[in-house]
Amino acid sequence: MAASPLFTGCATALVTPFLPDGSLDEAALRRLIARQNQAGMDALVLLGTTGEPCTLTMRERERVIEIGLEAAGSMPVIVGTGANDTRRAIEYARQARELGASGQLSVTPYYNKATQTGLLRHYEAILDACPLPIILYNVPSRTGVCIRPETAAKLSQHPLIAGIKEASGDFTLIADLLAQPGMMPVYCGNDDLIWPMMAMGAVGAVSVVSNVAPKQTLAVTCAAQAGRACEAAAAQRELLPLIRALFAQVNPIPVKAALSMLGLCGDVLRLPLTPMEEPGRETLRRLLSRQAFL
Repeated sequence: MAASPLFTGCATALVTPFLPDGSLDEAALRRLIARQNQAGMDALVLLGTTGEPCTLTMRERERVIEIGLEAAGSMPVIVGTGANDTRRAIEYARQARELGASGQLSVTPYYNKATQTGLLRHYEAILDACPLPIILYNVPSRTGVCIRPETAAKLSQHPLIAGIKEASGDFTLIADLLAQPGMMPVYCGNDDLIWPMMAMGAVGAVSVVSNVAPKQTLAVTCAAQAGRACEAAAAQRELLPLIRALFAQVNPIPVKAALSMLGLCGDVLRLPLTPMEEPGRETLRRLLSRQAFL
C-alpha cells in the first residue's frame, strides 16, 4: 500500500529568486514563502522544475531548503530531487531528508529516456538508499519519457510512494491512471486542468500560477475538495487567462517576469534561461493590471 498523501489541496512549486549578480536572493525567498503562508497554502515545493534546480550547487540547494523549512511554518516542505543520474538523485534525496524535508518530488530521468523497467528500478534504488516519502513526477513534454499507468500501479505498492504529479495533459492516460486499483494519490501538474483532474479523482495540485495568485488557485482546490463543482469551475475559468500568459514561454520565464512586476523578486534567471521577451511581457503586464494584481 502506498504512503499517505503528503498534502491534499494545493502546493506551490516556488521559483528560486536570484540577485542581479546571479547569486541566491535569500530575502526575496523569505518574502515569497511568507506570501504563500499568508494565503494559507497547503504545501510548498522547493527546487522543482520551476525553481531552476539544475543550475544550483549543492550548497545553494542546502540554503534554499534551510530557508524554506524555517520560513514555511506548518506547511509541509517537499523538495525536488529529480536527476537523470540515479546516484545524483540519491544524493539530492539524502540532503533533503537530512535537512528535515517532509518529502521529495522526483521527476522521471530526462534525456536518458529510461524504459518502464528502468523507471521502476530508478525509483526503487532511490527509496532503498533514502527512506524519504516520494511524489513521482510525470511530465513527458519536458523529459521525453512517460510513466505508464501500469508502471505507476506497480510503484503504488511501495510504502514510501506518496503520490504522483501528473503533467502529461493526456486525459486518456489520466483516466487510466486513476482507474488503477490501489492507485497512489494523484496531483494535477497542469494549472489549466486543476478542476477537471480533481473532478476525476485527483487530490490536489502542484501549481505554478499560485506563485502569482495563491488565493485564487486555492479557491479552485478548496471548492473542488468540498464538492462545490460550479464554484470550482468558475474559479478555474477565472485563472485561465493568467495561466495562458504564464506558459506563453517556457516555465519559469513568465512567472519570474510576473513576480518581478509585482515587486516580489528580481527578473533574474540562470542561463540557458533568459528574461521574458516581447510581446509576451507586455501582454502579461496588461493582464496583471487588468486583474488588479498591479
